[in-house]
Amino acid sequence: MIVAGLMTGTSADALDVALVEFRLEGSVDEPHLEMELRSFHEVAFDSDLALDILRLLEPEPVPLALVSSVDRRLGQLSAEAVAAICQKTGLDCDLIVSHGQTIRHDVRDGAVESTLQLGQPAWIAERLGVPVLSDIRSRDVAAGGQGAPLAGMLDHLMLVGGEQPRAMLNLGGIANVTIVSPRGETIAFDTGPANALIDVMARRITGDPRSFDREGAMAAQGHVDEALLADLLADPYYARPAPKSTGKELFHGPYLDRHLTRHPGLDPYDIIATLTRLTARTVAQACMPMGVGEVAASGGGTRNPTLMSELRDELGAGVPVTTTDEALGLPSEAKEGCLVALLGWLSWHGLPATLPSVTGATHGTLAGRFTPGAKPLRLPEPLRTGPVRLRVAS
Repeated sequence: MIVAGLMTGTSADALDVALVEFRLEGSVDEPHLEMELRSFHEVAFDSDLALDILRLLEPEPVPLALVSSVDRRLGQLSAEAVAAICQKTGLDCDLIVSHGQTIRHDVRDGAVESTLQLGQPAWIAERLGVPVLSDIRSRDVAAGGQGAPLAGMLDHLMLVGGEQPRAMLNLGGIANVTIVSPRGETIAFDTGPANALIDVMARRITGDPRSFDREGAMAAQGHVDEALLADLLADPYYARPAPKSTGKELFHGPYLDRHLTRHPGLDPYDIIATLTRLTARTVAQACMPMGVGEVAASGGGTRNPTLMSELRDELGAGVPVTTTDEALGLPSEAKEGCLVALLGWLSWHGLPATLPSVTGATHGTLAGRFTPGAKPLRLPEPLRTGPVRLRVAS
């Protein structure tokens, strides 16, 4: 089965499109799933769409017309992106899974009340004639879960069976970590900001509303301000137990400004260096109490050598930090697209796509809702047993 996985992250800069083939192997009682990445493409948002999405992510009120417009444009972009990758490869997909752009993830007293992603799937189904799965977080929220991080299922299936606790880390706008114990017990949660606050300062330094700290060059010019770092680390979010999730509803420009007013006159490069250390410190503080012996990282933050160096320093020499490319043969830039495709494969076969130990839901749930393609929707007979392991085909 070939599934197209579409993901737009909290950095809101591009659409990831992964074309993934899944093959079920092994016995009926202990099936294994093989995942082959057939093609991957990153489609950058045009400036107008990117700026409109960033506007939706700010805490100020926005007109409903903007929400509707972004929903349409992102759906149309998604449709054209899948059509292009299918034409390029000569492959047809059986299912398209569109995560969409998260613009709200509302948390009150540690509980997620609602989550909202844009990118109208009807445009994709109409353009490709293929069923589309979308809105893949809401069912878990309705079951009492956080709706995040979704990576828990893929990470669990890839890391299960190790001799020590292992972690997979994603460094997007928000950082999330999945930790799998040798007994197969899995937890996952958002550790806090990865690039979200770093991007805020990069844009202030350059004056470019879409800028970021390319290769960590800005942070490398500054020095960590320990007083500001201590103030940032005092946020109650970091002390909350898992399961927990967060987003740019908390970590945004005005949030940073509230801290900076207590530390006036800091050099901008010292601020961005401190924010980079904040990301590394909060990830390390999440991993170390669990006895994590190795970390495999993915996401845009892996292309920031200053951040990766800080992370290695915080974790210590005894905890190797690699990328998913090196550790598991899974290209780090394509991981989230593959994840979304996997969740679609599971839901298509009637299998839960979430782990209650990860999200805190009362039970595992199928993810999302289907939009039929050109033909009436016909799902296969549900599988009785889900895969116990996931392997990346070479």
